[in-house]
Amino acid sequence: MTTTRHALVTGGGSGIGAATAARLARDGAAVSVCDVDAARAEAVAAAVRAAGARAAAVAADVRDAGAVAAAVAAARAAHGPLSIVVTSHGISGFAPLVDLDEAAWDRMLDVHLRGTYLVVRAAVPDLLAAGWGRVVTVASVAGLRGGPNLAHYAAAKGGIVAFTKAIAIELGPRGVTANCVAPGMIDTPMLRASGIPDAVLQATLRATPVQRLGTPDDVADAIAWLASDAAGFVTGQVLSPNGGAAM
Repeated sequence: MTTTRHALVTGGGSGIGAATAARLARDGAAVSVCDVDAARAEAVAAAVRAAGARAAAVAADVRDAGAVAAAVAAARAAHGPLSIVVTSHGISGFAPLVDLDEAAWDRMLDVHLRGTYLVVRAAVPDLLAAGWGRVVTVASVAGLRGGPNLAHYAAAKGGIVAFTKAIAIELGPRGVTANCVAPGMIDTPMLRASGIPDAVLQATLRATPVQRLGTPDDVADAIAWLASDAAGFVTGQVLSPNGGAAM
């Protein structure tokens, strides 16, 4: 990055978000690490600062518009206007459709889709005012092709893909790109706590040409490129780091 930019990373307390915060900081950005768990956000921000970069921690439940607005305001107070927004927050869950209750459906869509909308809506005025910005949303390969027992998760992630394409059209004329990263199976704390059946995990590995799970850094590298000057002619696209499991 040729100038100091300010990146807000939601879900920054662990997994893909933590790796992305560290990577963007290494690329020269000041980072605001946002997580529903304030202690986890601060731990990641402290590690970034220990590595010599600028970082602040902010906390928000991304389903709450007021909390999101307050977190964006706190980030702005720490490092100035935002220029990069990465929405990597998320939850997991598996349920057959016949057992998928409305509360689980609503929570999945609220965290993923509503949360992405609220964060981007709160942050994007800074990007528009500067005439330069990067929005990178995090969906999933499940949002592109579905998956068994993932109707709610796939619907939420597919909605993020469509949302990103729509705002890319809207924001592009004003200097702001919007792209989506749709990872395959990534070895994160969320995956390990998801209750994924071992048979599903093993079948995915057999169907993955590189024969391994992805790492948070694999995804952070993709996000960092989309957030860079090098990706200035890329918008409305879906980049899927998945080891070849989906082509």
